[in-house]
Amino acid sequence: MNPIIKNILAVVVGAIVGGVVNMGIIIVSPHIIPPLVGVDITTEAGLKTAMHLFTPINFIMPFLAHAFGTLVGAFIAYLIAASHKMKLALVVGFLFLIGGATDVYLLPSPIWFTVLDLIVAYIPMALTAGKLAATVRGKLN
Repeated sequence: MNPIIKNILAVVVGAIVGGVVNMGIIIVSPHIIPPLVGVDITTEAGLKTAMHLFTPINFIMPFLAHAFGTLVGAFIAYLIAASHKMKLALVVGFLFLIGGATDVYLLPSPIWFTVLDLIVAYIPMALTAGKLAATVRGKLN
């Protein structure tokens, strides 16, 4: 396969798989950490209305969704890429960072969560994924 096509495919597949992981965690999160009674967490309007009621525990699953979605997506991109593997893993991390920044803009959260999420959940997770994938790839070869 043409290396350029393979690299584009790596980013696209990484972003899609990472997005699926992210949404999977978000979907199961109410079963792990129950939402506040009477709060509709299924809509943006419901979240905006109740955000001031949330405690730190309510932010665990969104953070994990962002971090693991990025980690898995970047890992997959690294494994699929024909070249520039770490750069492409970071591209996936940057795409997720853009999504996280958009989330912060659309759904204001406490400053501590915004800072933690934007600084830790995306680029560091993409770097970690690249290092893990390099280790796994080295052991497979």
